[in-house]
Amino acid sequence: MPAVSEVTYLDHAATTPLRPEVGRAMADVHAEPLGNPTGSHRSAQRARRLLEEARDEIAALVGFEPGEIVFTSGGTESANLAVFGPLTAGGPPPGDPPVLLYSAVEHPAVLESCRAAAAQGLAQAVALPVDPAGRVDLGALAAALGPRTALVAVMAANNETGVLQPLGQVVTAVRASGAPARVFSDAVQAAPFVDLARACAGVDLVGLSAHKIGGPVGVGVLGVRSTVALAPHMHGGGQERERRSGTQDVAGAVGLAVALHLAATERVEAARAVAERRDRLAAGLASVPGTHRTVPGSVPTLPGHLHLCWEGVAREELLVSLGQVGLCASGGSSCASGALQESHVLAAMGLPADLARGAIRFTLGPATTDEDIARALAAVPAAVAALRRRP
Repeated sequence: MPAVSEVTYLDHAATTPLRPEVGRAMADVHAEPLGNPTGSHRSAQRARRLLEEARDEIAALVGFEPGEIVFTSGGTESANLAVFGPLTAGGPPPGDPPVLLYSAVEHPAVLESCRAAAAQGLAQAVALPVDPAGRVDLGALAAALGPRTALVAVMAANNETGVLQPLGQVVTAVRASGAPARVFSDAVQAAPFVDLARACAGVDLVGLSAHKIGGPVGVGVLGVRSTVALAPHMHGGGQERERRSGTQDVAGAVGLAVALHLAATERVEAARAVAERRDRLAAGLASVPGTHRTVPGSVPTLPGHLHLCWEGVAREELLVSLGQVGLCASGGSSCASGALQESHVLAAMGLPADLARGAIRFTLGPATTDEDIARALAAVPAAVAALRRRP
């Protein structure tokens, strides 16, 4: 197996390395005894101050008021709370169940939350089609909106392909329809490179996760506009203004705030550098026979995403081969066991199943180097060729 120094990490969409600045900030939190933020003694007061300072910072960067920020355990909990919280806040409405609309390419945290709500009889869940690039069909959205539409869920950027969704047009369509729907955007993948305050203006609920932006695992946020009624789904001491019980992870909240601040400060230069390396990788791998770029380069995507498919190559075998030479990439969605599943994103985009079986997601971050790209350009063609030579 390769030494750690030889690892080429191109899987930033799955999780990002903890940034040193974040680690130092979290260590400073624990430099002296940390109390429970709900207490009254000195250590508790310090914890509460740190928590609220982190909340203020995050709110400003996301475009919400501090009181509209709810700390969670990550993007999955935020998505569940965004779906179930408004749905159950007022009790079951009379008549037919409310309708949840979501793009067919949403993250499983959103898809499965909507499906679970439907299975429990709380709502009707309707998937909205997308175009061949994976962007939500605005015409289908307009046609589906109605007086019983309770939620429209459209992610800011797709986790597999990196495609940016037309959030502003989604919000406009919802408001113009007169439907009483709330708009929820899973911004987990977009956070490193997108100005969320601008992109999510007009959005009612926004979900984030720290470990996608160089922060710690196990911390997230749900931004909830003050106009949205939200029922808690974790019950207990009534923390987070009775919207999410449980003692807050103060160090995690500080880490998230620092990571988000760094991303915002460095966004323009980081996006330029990452996109340049991504494009160099794409150009080099395009020469490999049978390479198919899932999303054309003309379609706006996150700067770090490169989604490719290879004819006649199984992604599981290719990922293993790349892993053996220290290159970390992803096949897309995975289940809890780690086994690869068929991609609902690629299916919704109409990609043929035989081509989708060879899909690999390379995702770069600010820490990706020219040496990483050079190693990938050497490793991937060799691995594809070797797999095709197998009987």
